Amino acid sequence: MPPTDFQLLKRPERTNWIRLRTLVTLRWFAIAGQSAAIIVAVRLYGIDIAVGAAALVITIAITANLVSYYTYPTNKRMSGLEATLWLVFDIIQLSALLYLTGGLNNPFAMLVLAPVTISATVLHIRSTVFLGLTAITLVTIVSRYHLPLMSDAGAELALPVLFQFGFWVALLISLVFVALYARQVTSEMNAMNEALLATQLALSREQKLTDLGGVVAATAHELGTPLATIKLVSSELKEELQDRPELLEDAELIRSQADRCRDILQSMGRSGKDDLQVRFAPIETVIREAAEPHLDRGKEVRFDIVPQEGANLTQPSIERRPEIIHGLRNLIQNAVDFSRAQVMVEMTWSEDTITVRISDDGRGFPPSVIGRIGDPFVKRRRLSEDGARRPGYEGMGLGLFIAKTLLERSGAKLSFSNSRKHGHASWTGQATGGAIVEVSWPRKLLQTNKPTQNAPLGENQPIAVWP
Repeated sequence: MPPTDFQLLKRPERTNWIRLRTLVTLRWFAIAGQSAAIIVAVRLYGIDIAVGAAALVITIAITANLVSYYTYPTNKRMSGLEATLWLVFDIIQLSALLYLTGGLNNPFAMLVLAPVTISATVLHIRSTVFLGLTAITLVTIVSRYHLPLMSDAGAELALPVLFQFGFWVALLISLVFVALYARQVTSEMNAMNEALLATQLALSREQKLTDLGGVVAATAHELGTPLATIKLVSSELKEELQDRPELLEDAELIRSQADRCRDILQSMGRSGKDDLQVRFAPIETVIREAAEPHLDRGKEVRFDIVPQEGANLTQPSIERRPEIIHGLRNLIQNAVDFSRAQVMVEMTWSEDTITVRISDDGRGFPPSVIGRIGDPFVKRRRLSEDGARRPGYEGMGLGLFIAKTLLERSGAKLSFSNSRKHGHASWTGQATGGAIVEVSWPRKLLQTNKPTQNAPLGENQPIAVWP
């Protein structure tokens, strides 16, 4: 089975994300800062530094930038390996300057964090680990082996040994902490962006299906009269052509083809979502439409429609929004996938709210993720427990995120829990019976544009053409 758009989004690869121009520009700033620091230290404070060697190290960085500028196009995006090598070069160049300028007695040693942080945000974890280990190794070396900083009076400028050790430890901790923090934040941002893109794709697809159903319904409605006329005329022709069998056969063919056109249009246009007459539908109709693709999958899907105490017995009519249908369809699909034999869809309403409760008789949501359901790309940590419950299931993050996002977009509030009706409980005491998802809307949000009873609907609106 070919991968879907959502599956392709699920495992993004971070490649070719960094432009060479970006690293070159950052290196120019670093070169300017290094040069300014050496000039100030020598001219203003009279510190004795191996200026010639330091200038050589800076010149190597300038040469690397010039070679990059004239060798590669300005819009070149580097592969992961190329970016890693350039960042390793930056760490080595900075470490060489630190060796020439007092090692960790130089406060600019903290700049070694920059290349590792860049790697953590855009490169593969292996590249980040390699750069981090390289930086830690070089920082450790220059902390012990370096040229001393000498004042113009000949005194060595050095921090106390305890301070140097503390600075070394702080740098090592910062390298690890900043890299992990930057990577975690970036990963969450990327996951959210990708999940939102998948949500937009889902909504766009559902909207296209809605519009297509509207086009077909409108076509069926408009062609109903001419097809009926063709059928009537062909029937009259059949009566008049009884004595002319060669023409009678043609008349019968015309009638049969008119019937065929009617049947095709009826089968294609049964949704008819753009007709103003059916733009609103009872809540049960909308729920059944959402569940329809999963009614014949070997599991029993039961519907229970009961008003809350004191509510009007007449079902509320709501807008048939694509986000509501697609979101509920995802939730029902998840329930059917992991139920043993039965899924229960309960619909209730009051004067203020409309609630849909979807439950199954399966093992329920894994306790290790029940508090994080709805986050994109949720991964299960307790693989031994959860894997046994849902074999072959790698996570429920993206599908439920799409459903949750679409339904919340319509004004719904969602809650996820497990039932205790089977008596199951985890070691934490959490219920581990069948999964329960409850979706609740303020009634006024679903009936905002509902026409008043017996009011004229007006003309059907033209359907927007999607690209």
